[in-house]
Formats: sequence, C-alpha cells, structure tokens
Amino acid sequence: MKHSGTQTIETERLILRRFSERDADDMLQNWAADPRVQHEYGEPVYETAEAVRGLLTQYLAGYAQPDFYRWAVIERSSGQNIGMIAFCKVWEDCAAAEIEYCIGADFWGHGYAGEALAAVIADTFANTGFRKLEAYHRAANPKSGRVLEKSAMHRTETVERFRRAGETPAGEICYCIERES
Repeated sequence: MKHSGTQTIETERLILRRFSERDADDMLQNWAADPRVQHEYGEPVYETAEAVRGLLTQYLAGYAQPDFYRWAVIERSSGQNIGMIAFCKVWEDCAAAEIEYCIGADFWGHGYAGEALAAVIADTFANTGFRKLEAYHRAANPKSGRVLEKSAMHRTETVERFRRAGETPAGEICYCIERES
C-alpha cells in the first residue's frame, strides 16, 4: 500500500505538521494536561513537563515508520500547538485507518477539529493508498460527535477496530468515508 507518512498540510487557519521538540510547552499548556480534553479524547492526563516530553518522544520516534500519521495542529494566528490529529490504527490488509483528534478546550467551538479532519481526509485520499477512513466517538462525548456529523464521513454500524475484536459498538457511534473510485 502506498504511504506518505506525516506530511505538512495547510488550511486557511491551521498548519498540520509533524510534532517537534518545540511543541512540548504548548502541549502541556493547551491540551495534554487538561482533564477535560484528555477525558473526552480518552487519553491519560500528562500533568508534568517530563510526562509531556515522554509522550512527545513516542510521537517523534513514530515518524521513522512510513505508516505513522500524527499531526500537530498549529493555529496560524498564534503559532501555538492547539491539539493533534492522527491515525491511531492502520490496517494494511484492508487499506483502512482510524482517525483520532483532540483540540485544547480554550480553542473549542471554532471549528478547528472539523477543519483539520477535512484536510486530513482530502490529503489522505489524494496522496496515499488508503481506501477507507474511520472514526468513532463515545455517545457521552457530543462535542466530538458534532465534528463527525458535520464532516464528509457518514454513520456506519461499526468500524474495523470492533470488527477485528468481534465486538459490537456499545456506546460508540461509528463513522467512515471511502475513497471515491
């Protein structure tokens, strides 16, 4: 399958790029240490600079793999890292990936997650061999649900993560989009 890895994507208000060491302070300040963001995102809270640097080290190491896709979401107007968007799962055998994203609480309500998601979808289908992109949100997380509802993705009964585990989504609402032929 053709991969492009994490390449820079620019939108009107955002720059999506690889994480770098300089992102640590913004990550800590804007989202990684915020329980509101991390709880909604389903990730642990990284309360210290050391913990954030450890997470960042994992991200940076991932870029050595051609099928690693994780973008820092940079707000153009401030230059700050305000969140991230990534493929948390890649399934080569069916050319599918699962998308995850988070935006810092101070930046909620501005459409940044939707703008980043639309850009990643378009770039992926233009530059890789992925045939399908998937995402889901917990029913208890309506903010993430609104992002997916407004996106080009459509609701589906399940996603690859649950199919492979032999599970039926319970409390998760699934979405997908397939490459147009």
